[in-house]
Amino acid sequence: MTASTGQPHTRKPEPLEFDKPRVSIATPEYRYDMQGEMPEAERVERAMKSFVKDFGRTAAIYMESCIHCGMCAEACHFYEVTKDPKYTPIWKLEPFKQAYKREYGPFAVIYRALNLKQKVTVERLQEWQQLIYDSCTVCGRCSLMCPMGIDIAALVSQARHGMYAAGLIPHELWSVTERARLEGSPLGATPKVFKDRLEWLSDDHEVEIPLDEPDADVLCAMSSIEIMKYPDSVVATARIMNHLGVSWTFRLDGYEATNFGLLSGNAAAQKLLTMKIVDAAVACGAKTVILPECGHAYTALRWMGANMYGQPLPFRVMHIAEFLAEQVREGKLRLKKVAKSATFHDPCQVVRRGGAIEAPREVLKALGVELHEMYPTKGTNWCCGGGGGVVANHRADELRYKTFKLKMEQIEATGAELPVTTCANCRQTFDDGQAHFKWDRKMHSLLELVADNLIEDES
Repeated sequence: MTASTGQPHTRKPEPLEFDKPRVSIATPEYRYDMQGEMPEAERVERAMKSFVKDFGRTAAIYMESCIHCGMCAEACHFYEVTKDPKYTPIWKLEPFKQAYKREYGPFAVIYRALNLKQKVTVERLQEWQQLIYDSCTVCGRCSLMCPMGIDIAALVSQARHGMYAAGLIPHELWSVTERARLEGSPLGATPKVFKDRLEWLSDDHEVEIPLDEPDADVLCAMSSIEIMKYPDSVVATARIMNHLGVSWTFRLDGYEATNFGLLSGNAAAQKLLTMKIVDAAVACGAKTVILPECGHAYTALRWMGANMYGQPLPFRVMHIAEFLAEQVREGKLRLKKVAKSATFHDPCQVVRRGGAIEAPREVLKALGVELHEMYPTKGTNWCCGGGGGVVANHRADELRYKTFKLKMEQIEATGAELPVTTCANCRQTFDDGQAHFKWDRKMHSLLELVADNLIEDES
């Protein structure tokens, strides 16, 4: 291990060999999922109408700008571990591009007349389902590396709108989106379940957890993964907010930050889930909405919320790591020193796509850990492989485990004692990968690490 110099450690990892999984896991039968009963021609028509609806000026510029340089390929973790050309990010947009060239582009009439771009078929859409749902986490690394500035990840998200309209999305994503729309949570953390959990956590951990306060400066939200799988994150949030003396609350009319509408391509569900938090914040007069350790929740509200609302949001939106860093800078949050080395896994939607690069590192510095940066790191860090709904899509498990080895290699190369992240979805992916490979590393929550090391006022 490199001696501490007060500066982050960065070193390139050597390839590692990992044993095959010792646990036998049944491989899901390969399939193309379809929702609803409709003729194939109608599915194609619905997809094409949705594609055309998303072909605005920006998308058109992107479509005309690709120079086929291939730089996006080596930026993609799915291509990196397979070297299969079909996983080249820009190729994942080919049916979207076909639709643009034939139906919307400046030379659409010529393309149709000469059949320069073939007509999109339902068979092509079924094949495409695997490419934009199973082998894309919308992590944005390809967008970052594109020399022409094409936001490939954003185009994939737009393309998913058409796939949802055609009823051609992975069934797991369809079902959890429907559950969230109908019950308020994709994982069963309904308002009643959430309220019961808060009461249990409050009693069990002897911490006050305000709920449905009519007036509060801060509205906190949680992801369903935290509520159901990592409830210590709920407790950690309460302890930190109470420690800081903040006027805050959870609200049953707007607590679920997870937004599977965004991941599945169901724009109506995305807006519905976003507006629950917006309306709850407005109802209690919140000046700030703090989002949990969930990358896609951050994208959905911080960067897309105003579009859903139709005007600028009447409150600040902060990821919990940004809030913690702000409190550290203002001297309000003092922490005990953790005498260990750590490495930080950058959640794609928080860091690369969201821009909150230094905030978690400020918090780690306040915790006194010896930071060993991965290589590559920060905005160029490799995705964990589970974002974009991939970890919920079990058809993609085999491919996802291949990409997870990149993270194992990165972390092992740092020699750090504590892997830390600030996204529960990443954490779930790590826990699953750890179990699959019988790996001896455990991912830690930055939020929980802070809550465990608060310096209480002596008074």
